[in-house]
Amino acid sequence: MIAYRERLSQSIQRLERGLGVRLFDRGPGGVSLTAAGETFAADAQLLLSSQSAAIERARRVASGLAGDVRVGYVSILSHHYLPHLLRVAAEELPGLRIHLHRDSPAALAEMVRSGTLDLGFLRDPSSLSADLVSRDFAVERIAAAVPHDHPLADAQEIALGSLSEEDFVLPDATALPALAHQVQLACHEAGFTPRSRAVSDDLTGLFSYVASGLCVSLLPEQLSDFGVPEVAFVPLRGESSYLETSLVAVHRPEADAAVLRLLELITRHMTP
Repeated sequence: MIAYRERLSQSIQRLERGLGVRLFDRGPGGVSLTAAGETFAADAQLLLSSQSAAIERARRVASGLAGDVRVGYVSILSHHYLPHLLRVAAEELPGLRIHLHRDSPAALAEMVRSGTLDLGFLRDPSSLSADLVSRDFAVERIAAAVPHDHPLADAQEIALGSLSEEDFVLPDATALPALAHQVQLACHEAGFTPRSRAVSDDLTGLFSYVASGLCVSLLPEQLSDFGVPEVAFVPLRGESSYLETSLVAVHRPEADAAVLRLLELITRHMTP
C-alpha cells in the first residue's frame, strides 16, 4: 500500500510539473484540491466521459445501430412504403438518421452505384448495373386505372380486353422501360395494341392523365391508396405474369452494417 501511495504521489507531482500548476494543497490536515485542481478534475471527467461516449458511438456505427444512411426513392413510393419504413426504423434503430432523396429510377441507380446514395428503392429495375445488388421487397398487381365516371369504374373486376377501344396514357419506354414493356405485352396477350393518347415518364403523370378523364392506364394497384376521387382502380381478371410489378431495394455489394440492418427491416416488415 505504501509503495502504491508513493507511485501515485510521484505521478501527481509529474502531472503538476507538466501542467505548470499546483493541483493539490498538502498540509498537516491532509491533501485537498486547489481551485486549479478542482477545475482540472472536472474537465478530466468530462474528457473521460466524452471518450467513453465516442467509443460507444463508434461501436454502434460499426454495428449498424447508429449513423447516417442516404436513401433514394422514386416519387410514388413515398406515399405507401417510405412512411412505414421510417416509422419502423425509428422504433427499432433510433440511432440511425435516414436522409431521403427523390429522383428517377435511372438516376437513383447511378447514385447508388457511385456511392452518392447508400440505398435506393426502385419500381422499375430493368436497367440496373451489374455491379449493384438488388432485392425484391414487394410485388404489386397491375390494375386498370379509369376515370371515376367511366362505365367500368364500379366493376368488381374486368378482362383487360374490355379496354381495347379506349385511349391510353402509356409509360415512356425510356424512363419506365419495364412498365412500358409490361403494358405492351399484357395488352398483346389480351388481343390488342393499346391506343396511345399520351405518354408520361413517371407514374404521377400517368395517374394525373387518368384523373383528367381523358384516358385510361395500367398502374400498380397500390396507387389506389392515394384516394383521388377522379380515379377508380379496377382489378384485372387473369393470372398473367405481365400483370405484376416488382419493387426492389438496390445497394452496392460492400454495403455497410447500417444498410444491411435497414434491409433486414424491409424483409421483416415490408415484404409480403
